[in-house]
Amino acid sequence: MSKAELARKAGVSPLTIDRIEGGKNCRMETKRKIILALGYKLEDKAKIFAEDD
Repeated sequence: MSKAELARKAGVSPLTIDRIEGGKNCRMETKRKIILALGYKLEDKAKIFAEDD
């Protein structure tokens, strides 16, 4: 999936995806949107986001 497609599916901007990939923090709601857009369950957060929140 491209960054643009992920951003569209998650309802966030492509710039947000770039920032997250670059290691910047984001809100929990943004993480939730990305996790679901990727087809994961919220319990799978650690597979996508390494840090502990």
